[in-house]
Formats: sequence, C-alpha cells, structure tokens
Amino acid sequence: MAAHTLLVLAHPRTDSLTAQVAARLHARIEGEGGTVDVLDLYAEGFDPALRPEDEPDWENREKVYSPEVHAHMDRVLAADDIVVVFPVWWFTPPAILKGWIDRVWNYGFAYGRSRPRLAGKRLLWLALMGGTPEEIARLGMTDALGLMLVTGISEFCGLPDARLRVLHGTELSGVPVELRGDRVAELLDEAERTLAEELPGATATTTPGDASATAATGSAVASTTTLAATTATPAENTENTRNTVNEEPAR
Repeated sequence: MAAHTLLVLAHPRTDSLTAQVAARLHARIEGEGGTVDVLDLYAEGFDPALRPEDEPDWENREKVYSPEVHAHMDRVLAADDIVVVFPVWWFTPPAILKGWIDRVWNYGFAYGRSRPRLAGKRLLWLALMGGTPEEIARLGMTDALGLMLVTGISEFCGLPDARLRVLHGTELSGVPVELRGDRVAELLDEAERTLAEELPGATATTTPGDASATAATGSAVASTTTLAATTATPAENTENTRNTVNEEPAR
C-alpha cells in the first residue's frame, strides 16, 4: 500500500520559495504513487492562538478540544509520514507553525500516554535558511532548531524517526536576476533529494533522466521561473548574508 503523507506548509505567500519546495515534494510523492494531504496553514486560515478550549487539562487527558483541533488531529493520525516545510525567522519557525504544534499536538493526543498515538510515523522538518552553511553553523541555528523540533517536540511525542534538514542559501537578493532561476532549480532538486534520503519509501528511487520522475516534477519546475530568489557565494555576498540571515524577503 502506498504511503500517505501529511505535507504541512507554513508560509503566507503562494509564490515563495517555501511554497515552491512544498509543491515539488507534493508532485514527487504523488508521481511515485503516494497520496498527499496538503495542509497549508496560511491558506486554510489556521488560528495559531491557544485559547482556553484548547489549553491542556493536566487532570483530564481525555479532554475534548475544539472541532478545528480535532479535525487536524485526524489528519495527523491518517498520515504515515509527516513533512513540514517552513522558513526560519528569528532563529525559529513561523509563529503559525508553533501555534499549530501548541494547539494540535496536545496533551492526551500527541503526548501524555504510555503508548504514544503517533508512534511509527516518520517526520521530516525541512527548514529554509538564508545564510551559508558556514554562517548558520557559526550561529548555532541548526543545533537550536534540532533541540526544539527533534528533541523537544518529535521525540517527546514518541516519534524517534524524526529528522531536521536545512536548505541553505535561500536568501536570494543581491544576485543577478538572470541567475535566480538556476539557483531556485538547484534548491528544488536538493529538496527532492532530501525527501528521498530521509523518507525512503515515501517515493520510489529513480535514476537521473528517468521519465517518470521528470513527469512527476515538471509542473513544479516550470512554476519557479517567476520566483525572485537566489543566493550569493560567501565571497560575493558575505555582508549581505550577515545582514539578512534572520530575514526572509525571498524565501
């Protein structure tokens, strides 16, 4: 039976690089026979604010949360794999993604039981960061995200098969416009390779030039030509990287 993937997207713009990455992964999974539930948090108008009806009750793990939250819980339970695609702002995921975790990955559902309900699922956190790998490493951003997302959330909720991967160099201002399309294509290819590496079986392995892989991803590639996004090398744009590592005008 084909795997079913919950693909969570956390970006307000439909033309963002983050959205383009999600679209590529969606196309790849479906093109290889899997099924995908796309959860676009902004497009669906998800409210990230935790209110009393969804606040954990430590004396009642069977608390009935709001209908919106229970609908999202059902989508999580239905998935074999969960892929979360998001930009990094201020060293953290967007507030809407944190709010989704706060409300949906709640006590009695995602944690608080001797037999975790989410056990056996695979989880890939795919983060887009603007700086170079060297700059990101110096700042410790990946380590901080890993502690939060892999240790603090995934493992705490009984998901030991959880990974954090980063697409670096997604801040693309300062690079000639004529080079941006090629850089976007590189990043989309990298995202697809990451999916195959971290969630083997979610998609079938194909060799370079395989016709089925090309057909599955062609529409996503075609749509990248309108995205104003690329990156510079450290030598070309060290100062730009330093100034924009926490910003996200292009991602």
